[in-house]
Amino acid sequence: MSEYLLETKDLKKPYVTKKGTADAVKGISFHVKKGEIFGFLGANGAGKSTTINMLTTQLLPSGASILYDGRDLTGKAQVIRRKIGAVAQHNNLERHLTAEENLCFHGRYFGMDKADIKARLVELLQKFGLYERRKDDVGSCSGGMAQRLRIARAMLHRPEILFLDEPTTGLDPNYRQILWDQMLAMNKEGTTIFLTTHYMEEAENFCEHVAIMKKGELLLYGTVKELEEKTGTKSLNDVFLVLTNHDGVDGRQSANGEE
Repeated sequence: MSEYLLETKDLKKPYVTKKGTADAVKGISFHVKKGEIFGFLGANGAGKSTTINMLTTQLLPSGASILYDGRDLTGKAQVIRRKIGAVAQHNNLERHLTAEENLCFHGRYFGMDKADIKARLVELLQKFGLYERRKDDVGSCSGGMAQRLRIARAMLHRPEILFLDEPTTGLDPNYRQILWDQMLAMNKEGTTIFLTTHYMEEAENFCEHVAIMKKGELLLYGTVKELEEKTGTKSLNDVFLVLTNHDGVDGRQSANGEE
């Protein structure tokens, strides 16, 4: 058994432009340890979402290997999907269904039996403070409640690793704290978390290892302390700005996710 839950080797993804082809992701390699919170950072357009889409089977990689627990599962979408949970940036809940129905639908997709689905959804809705709202259509949920429901749904089938793509963007400080309390509890129970965020303090406080991308390339990987030492800086925010040449400020968000 590998000590790494996830490994990538020379992960690439080209895309077509008016001038020909270019690489959105340029042959990156990294690994994620079992049970850690892994931070995956970069300015908008750095290639983070493309990378996550390949790791979660939404895109097929080119010239690469994706290993889960030491097994090369490149292209084996069904096997990978049973190992992962994913929460994208956009709200992809079925808005015409209730919170409870959203979870049931997800459980059936993964082949869970009815008794297991019922027990698991009660457990998760209670854990995320949503049990009293289980019969409500999700279209009536606030942004924070919908985000908690999306994470609960992703956890329903007991994934080994949870991919969170900017999970706290747009949430007020109270909801951010609630989500982090829940995510840290899941991690303590053994769930590996793969996190992208524009809030540098989240990665600095919670991530064991951090990788920083720019224009499809992996610039640096290591602990926050290692990255600070390599760049001669004193905070992850400064590491980010030095490595990306202040590309984190793109007219929409700063490196800390502020408008």
